[in-house]
Amino acid sequence: MHDEKKILITGGAGFIGSAMIRYLIKNTKHRVHNIDALTYSGNLNSLSEVSNSSRYQFSNINILDYSSILKILEEYKPEIIINFAAESHVDKSIDAPSVFFETNVMGTLNLLKAVLNFYEKNYADKSSSFKFHHISTDEVYGDIHPDDEPVNETRPYNPSSPYAASKASSDHIVRAFHRTYNLPITISNCSNNYGPYHFPEKLIPHIIISCLQVKQLPIYGDGMQIRDWLHVDDHVEAIMKIIQDGKIGETYNIGGDNEKNNLNVVNRICEILDEKVLDKPDKINSFKDLVYFSDDRPGHDKRYAINSNKIQNDLSWKPLVDFDQGLINTVDWYLANTDWWKNILSGDYILKRQGNTKS
Repeated sequence: MHDEKKILITGGAGFIGSAMIRYLIKNTKHRVHNIDALTYSGNLNSLSEVSNSSRYQFSNINILDYSSILKILEEYKPEIIINFAAESHVDKSIDAPSVFFETNVMGTLNLLKAVLNFYEKNYADKSSSFKFHHISTDEVYGDIHPDDEPVNETRPYNPSSPYAASKASSDHIVRAFHRTYNLPITISNCSNNYGPYHFPEKLIPHIIISCLQVKQLPIYGDGMQIRDWLHVDDHVEAIMKIIQDGKIGETYNIGGDNEKNNLNVVNRICEILDEKVLDKPDKINSFKDLVYFSDDRPGHDKRYAINSNKIQNDLSWKPLVDFDQGLINTVDWYLANTDWWKNILSGDYILKRQGNTKS
């Protein structure tokens, strides 16, 4: 995909979507149109590096808004669509599941209906030039037994949380549109991402920021839940491989080959910060002193583990970022970009995008 293409990205103000856009604008000649509903986790500050590019456009649109999506499609005429738009926080899905099903299921359905309408009018006779890529999660596979091998793309779905169930539903809808309407699609299921610009509610940024604010570090249950960690830059490279060379109708698992339990990740962040933050409050010798164990999350999966052999063998991708070095670099980024996360914690990022000034 060396020629300049028009790429439409949904949810591009989120963590992974913004990383994708920054990559495309900085490293390719492609044009990018970003549509995002700018719910609480959408942050245009994550795109400040590229927002002035002549190859970048933004529209504040919800994927539930059929007519607005169709209008953008007809005006922009993208050749590639990458769907990042989703509600993604498990705890929030437990508290308010309806929001997740509205966005992740009905939103995906609505988006696909508009895309199919556009596709049949503009690309049906030359389908090789068009692709809809859907971003999903390893959580659709559910809990992986400690003795089991990491799961590949043939693993039956067994979601545990409302979030995972909503994403599993969206995956099925995307596949159904391919099977029924011949819409050219690909799907990827990724493991836990980490890196710069990660919204503070997620584990790694939450622990980093809590340490810097000398707040307690909550660990669910015994902290032995295992996750496979994938640096967001590696994820973006994988998505590039899929939209360039991925086979229509196929699903690709994207993992980092970094299975770590949550307690070890938290302790390692504390160790990194202990080395970098020398002026600690008198009450702590190490940031590990802030760790405490809370009641476990309802339905908490004990282990996720992704087998990425398919994308590694078929598309010549592999994760390149060493987890420990990636974690150090992520800590460094949060230390150097306090304004970014402080604007989120204060709510200023929402007020500023509305054109308001906080009094």
